[in-house]
Amino acid sequence: MDSHTKRRLFWSFLSSLVSRLSSTLIQLIQLPVFLHYWAMPVYGDWLIVTAVPTYLSFSTTGFGTVAGNEMTMMFARGDRESALRVFQSCWVLIAGLCSSIILLLSGALYFLPAARLLGIGNLPETDTKWIIFYLGVSVLLGQLEQLLQSAYRSIGRYPFGTFVKSLMSLTAFGLTLVAVALHHGPRMVALVYAVANVAGTIFFTLLVKRDIPWIEFGTRYASVAKVRELVRPALAYMCLPLGNSLNLAGTQMAVNYAMGSTSVVIFSAARTISRGALQMVQMVNSTFEPEMTIAYGAGKIDLVRSLHRRACQLALAVALVIVTGLITVGPWFLTHWSHGHVPPSRGLLSILLLVVVFFALWSTSSTLMTATNQHQKLAVVYVVATAFTCGVCFLLAHWRGLYGAAAALLVSELAMNVYVLPASLRIAQDTFTAFMASLLHYPNSLKPGALWAQVRRSKPGLDAE
Repeated sequence: MDSHTKRRLFWSFLSSLVSRLSSTLIQLIQLPVFLHYWAMPVYGDWLIVTAVPTYLSFSTTGFGTVAGNEMTMMFARGDRESALRVFQSCWVLIAGLCSSIILLLSGALYFLPAARLLGIGNLPETDTKWIIFYLGVSVLLGQLEQLLQSAYRSIGRYPFGTFVKSLMSLTAFGLTLVAVALHHGPRMVALVYAVANVAGTIFFTLLVKRDIPWIEFGTRYASVAKVRELVRPALAYMCLPLGNSLNLAGTQMAVNYAMGSTSVVIFSAARTISRGALQMVQMVNSTFEPEMTIAYGAGKIDLVRSLHRRACQLALAVALVIVTGLITVGPWFLTHWSHGHVPPSRGLLSILLLVVVFFALWSTSSTLMTATNQHQKLAVVYVVATAFTCGVCFLLAHWRGLYGAAAALLVSELAMNVYVLPASLRIAQDTFTAFMASLLHYPNSLKPGALWAQVRRSKPGLDAE
């Protein structure tokens, strides 16, 4: 790797660290604060209702992410005009789709008995509908923010875009905590969150317009043909958040149907602890993914292979270290974190942490597929695996309680490892033997001390333009 790549990786690691710490902080603070002001059944229903809008994310997220990959690869080849054409085409498309979905969501909420369909009884029907609407708007705005973040990624300033998005998320969450602390109910809390996201999207748009002069907002370069080129990978990418929703919200709903909302809180709390390790693995993924896109766009296969190997190596190391620590202190932390509302269970937490270890390898390896828009089959396999897991989760929750529900999560992780590794190795033009051997070898040039010394010798700015 050259010095520019190492420097960008370093700053990307720091920005990803801020992003993941922000997400972890939100998850850790949310439970004790909400349970302090709300009854557990109300908070359990809140978890179920707020999970519904996440399904809207897969309606448009594919275009924003795939467009970001295309823009980055085009900019790496020096083709700014094509990158701008992709940006404007997807901006118009996403804005139109989001507006249409909001109208459809409004109509569906007007006619459907949302509370009864979700199996909740501690929130009024009207409040349930408004919560879904407010959070639905926030989720859809996030798709425009994803495209704005991709604009920074295309010019190599992805650490800055990630930092801005993290700051916006923390601000929105902080305002919701203020609303909860002021003894407002779920409906008002959802409204505060939505207003904060609207303001954040406007701010992000103005920031991109100031920092990236060649990005223009309008329709001059928008192209239907360009959108058509992105349809297939975008539709496939939409399946990835669908799989994530099935893996998170779907299994939570399976536990709810099998055991009730109180069990959802216990299951969700233990899973939140385990996902602290998962967040760190995803931090590694987001650190390396933009560089994989840049290297592949520039035709540097040797660099692609090296990035893939080092990303998988680091992800596994991070997962094993954090999992070991959480097995030791997790039950104690769970008890004190929830102020005694959630009983400690080393067995439940251990199963969930085992899931993280299996997740680490395939998720990081699959980053090469998503970074280069070669993820169509990956998406199908992931949705099928997670959908099957939801069914298994419901059955095992009935049979073995929360231990069974946790064990069911291993199904999708094992299936994804079997598929992803061979597919990613083909893209990197690597062999399984050489790849596995590379996981045991950590070059001195990539050790933190050496990398930090390289950064200190270079300018702090990024090679944006």
